[in-house]
Amino acid sequence: MAFLKGSGYVEENNLSREVLVMSEKPAEKTTSTKATETVKKVRAIVRGLYQNAREAKEKGQFTAYTMTACQYEEILNAMDIVPVWTENYAGLTAAKRDAERFVLKAEAEGYSNVICGYVRVGLGFDALRKEMGKTPENAPDGGMVMPDLLLGCGSACDPRFKWYQALGRYMNVPTYSFDVIWPPVDADLDEVRNYYIRYQREQFQGLVDFLERQTKKKLSHDRLWEAISRSNATWRKWWEVDQLRKAIPSPMPTEDHYNAMVPGFYCCGTQLAVDFYEELYNEVKQRVDNKIGVVPEEKYRLLFGGGLPPWHTMWIFNYFETLGAVFVMENAYRIYDPVEVPSHVKDPLDYLAWRTFLRWTQRYDMAKKRSGIATVERLLEYIEDYRIDGVVTHATKSCRATTVGQIDWLHRLNEYTNIPSMQLISDIIDVRDYSEAQWKAQIDAFVEAVEAHKRRTAR
Repeated sequence: MAFLKGSGYVEENNLSREVLVMSEKPAEKTTSTKATETVKKVRAIVRGLYQNAREAKEKGQFTAYTMTACQYEEILNAMDIVPVWTENYAGLTAAKRDAERFVLKAEAEGYSNVICGYVRVGLGFDALRKEMGKTPENAPDGGMVMPDLLLGCGSACDPRFKWYQALGRYMNVPTYSFDVIWPPVDADLDEVRNYYIRYQREQFQGLVDFLERQTKKKLSHDRLWEAISRSNATWRKWWEVDQLRKAIPSPMPTEDHYNAMVPGFYCCGTQLAVDFYEELYNEVKQRVDNKIGVVPEEKYRLLFGGGLPPWHTMWIFNYFETLGAVFVMENAYRIYDPVEVPSHVKDPLDYLAWRTFLRWTQRYDMAKKRSGIATVERLLEYIEDYRIDGVVTHATKSCRATTVGQIDWLHRLNEYTNIPSMQLISDIIDVRDYSEAQWKAQIDAFVEAVEAHKRRTAR
């Protein structure tokens, strides 16, 4: 555990320890209880994603394994390529406590137990499918359809390049990976902007050329603009929902967000996503207007400040709530605030390149003036805007990209805010590295620290 308590700092880093098979019985319910009615509809949307892919395959429509944050959703939409979101599927298996057989199969194939949990589920799933000659029995939501294409990218982490390449052991499917890049925070944006946008545009064009060769279909710029328009409307309305979440008491908690993210990430460019966030906005607005909170008495407002969520144990957010602590905002799977692409940009691929650059460099100027880290600037912004009492991060054994740097972030936050922080440790997928008893003990102590800090600062 690591947490900041006032100006003090306590750290215990056991990320390198051997994976332990925990003997205690996990809580019977592993998913979280939701606060909003709209979010409860997401489960049906998730089922529909995999059902739609199977139906598309039966009709001869192209399907593709895809990853989040690759910025290509609108291109796929415009070309009628049905995405199969492999990371999402891994999270689903973890939430269903059915990831172990896929993880163990990947490890039996020679893959390390510190490789991304999403990747191990995906590799294990496809290894089993090849071995059995069919979809693994009782796979959640019917399993992932055998794709026609594998579309990776370099955004966020290295497994995004290597995962789909490794799938060549289990399927003979055309594969394409491309760069999604952004400059270092200390770069002169005026100096490097044109280079990065031009390079990103070339990367998108390479993807389009590949898709056109494989599908024998040309990309319609008109259809791409339509998908971009729906996507922008989706993200803006989602952003407006999060502005409502600044209210006290919190109208919508983080555990709802980790369901509400599904249309924005996995249905982007569709009318379904636009309609979902319109409905969610109206519900959250009604809750704000009527001061309807997540718990009867909201004592502490928390920020999920870093790391991916523990998909195997999402009910843990509800455990915090039994102590009067509500996660009112989060910094994972919530990355795109609205940006304004210059009006002179008339080509849709140019637009996507501009939008990518602007999305990833939004807080660079502020970072240069203060902390030097764009992520820290976002956290400081959330702490102020959402009136945060404490920050919790999740260090995950198999995700370096979202874990490395967390301790530094907490140090930096302590320089500017002095509020308590805690680092929980497990994995995004692999429940073998999770201890319910240990987490509850840490959480109880942390909430006590938050209460003590509030008492001191209230004097």
